[in-house]
Amino acid sequence: MISVSGIRGRVGFGLDPVVVSSYAGAFGAWAIGKGAAKSIVLGRDSRVSGPLFHSVARAALESVGANVIDLGLTTTPTLQMAVEHHHAAGGLCITASHNPIEWNALKFIGPDGLFLSAAAGAEMRTLLESGIPYVTYDALGTTSVDAGAVSRHIDAVLALPFVDGDAIRAKTFRVAYDACSGAGGIIIPALLARLGCDVRSINTAPDGRFPRPPEPIPENLGDLERLVRETGAAVGFATDPDVDRLALVSDRGSAIGEDYTLAFACRVVLRHRKGHVVANLSTSQVVDDAVRDAGQTLVHAPVGEVNVALRMRTEGAVIGGEGNGGVILPELHLGRDAPLAVALTLQLMVDDPLPISKIVAASPRYVIIKDKLPRTDGPLHGAYTALRAAFPDAAANTEDGLRLAWKDRWIHLRPSGTEPIIRVIAEAPTRDAAAELIARGRASLASAV
Repeated sequence: MISVSGIRGRVGFGLDPVVVSSYAGAFGAWAIGKGAAKSIVLGRDSRVSGPLFHSVARAALESVGANVIDLGLTTTPTLQMAVEHHHAAGGLCITASHNPIEWNALKFIGPDGLFLSAAAGAEMRTLLESGIPYVTYDALGTTSVDAGAVSRHIDAVLALPFVDGDAIRAKTFRVAYDACSGAGGIIIPALLARLGCDVRSINTAPDGRFPRPPEPIPENLGDLERLVRETGAAVGFATDPDVDRLALVSDRGSAIGEDYTLAFACRVVLRHRKGHVVANLSTSQVVDDAVRDAGQTLVHAPVGEVNVALRMRTEGAVIGGEGNGGVILPELHLGRDAPLAVALTLQLMVDDPLPISKIVAASPRYVIIKDKLPRTDGPLHGAYTALRAAFPDAAANTEDGLRLAWKDRWIHLRPSGTEPIIRVIAEAPTRDAAAELIARGRASLASAV
């Protein structure tokens, strides 16, 4: 699958060393051909296939003359920040993010630390199709190791002016954490230790043997919920394998949904910075409420980190992100960052000394349902037309599939860019109302097939 953030597939079923070598080589040649820099930052998450593809990608990058700065096992946001730190021509992260264990992927990052735009990705793939310009023996690239990227990342988070490390340490929060055997095990416990937390962790060995489905959605967080209850933790944190998404479990041992991660981050940042907030079209209204309460404006962007980041840059946004637990803070870097989200959540717990469960209970209540269907071969225009005809009173947004919105509810229908599925997401004040919207979305798809 080719998406706005890179390529991904199941290992041995479309994604193999030949594909990895070709795309890594094409990316390296394209990136170093765009400017004076000849370095590419390389890293991977903990997936079982990661070491193999990491070696293949490193060789491919050297073969086109790129000098590799190797982070080894790392997180996606750490790698994005390292690209900026080294003034590199780009970055290549080997990770399939939240996809199941049999998947892996290549995420391509430009010199600004952002994933490639659709136009840049198309330009890179043109080079792949026209022929990769491999270099001769006397122009091969080299590899050096950067062992300090994780420490720099933690230092940068703790240096943010609205993260009061002393105040957080004074609380000695008991925190539960589930890394799902992903790359989070190399950074989140270290960050929590720097913040004086009493940490109770599970699945922190970064061996890629995921003990549960790796996407940190509520139905996958039962073990973390139990850990919070058993240890009396004030909060539970869960990250996906490449650590750009953070999900929260309340002090009552209940997963509260990833959208609250961004809502909480907005509440902290908007106390110190005024300006627009950008979120994707599938983000919960709990974020709208947080932004409105701060007297600021929320702007929607298509799903996909780079789409949100580019809109944030255009709008001069002070914070943004996605409803899947991804928080983006321009003062740190323009990428989703779970360590950042951890620090901002702990800061909220200092600033608003109510338990997480009571903060959620005091907020307006919505139910969001995220459904998915097998992807059809043809376009979805018929389904969009049917859905708009069924709801002529709704405000329609067609930037990314179709989103229909009312004052207190919405439905979003779109093809996924990371899996061969169609996503149907709806939110309303009650589960029955959200389920009714989901049913209408499914019906519109069925009528268009």
